Amino acid sequence: MDKRELRRAIGEKKSAMSAAEVESRSAGLAEKLYRTAQWQAAESVYVYIAFNQEVRTRPIIERAWLEGKRVAVPKVVGNGMGFIWLDRFDQLAPQGAFGILEPMEDGPVADDDAALILMPGVAFDRGGLRVGYGGGYYDRWLSEHPGHPTLALCYGFQVVDGIEAEAHDVRVDAVISD
Repeated sequence: MDKRELRRAIGEKKSAMSAAEVESRSAGLAEKLYRTAQWQAAESVYVYIAFNQEVRTRPIIERAWLEGKRVAVPKVVGNGMGFIWLDRFDQLAPQGAFGILEPMEDGPVADDDAALILMPGVAFDRGGLRVGYGGGYYDRWLSEHPGHPTLALCYGFQVVDGIEAEAHDVRVDAVISD
């Protein structure tokens, strides 16, 4: 199955989930995340803002703040992406063609070279390869900022047997699924 077909098939499965199922499964995945050595060691977490039926990240962000961790979220600028420190949810507003929440300001730019990165994606394999949404933002950012620990949270149906790697693909360190 090519990436386009995989995006369609996984998208259909995600769309079939009820809001209650998304919340319940997301809560279970968050609990698994909190038990990882990567989470426990992180002083900062760079985390996507969930969109549609993605694993919910708002409770993860709130937990990070409660634990004294700094949080940064992505902001797309042109063909690039950066992470902006986030202290409150009211710093976010719908941006771009899809209305995904992003920081309204262009700074302050996150600067923790050891921050844990929570990776979004459509599909993942056990070897850490991922199919994203097609923009290449995370692959480019991680290529320019190597060395960050990376984790992906996903529903079990998002884990596939194998993904064909392309030269620009950056693997995630671990995939946490339900």
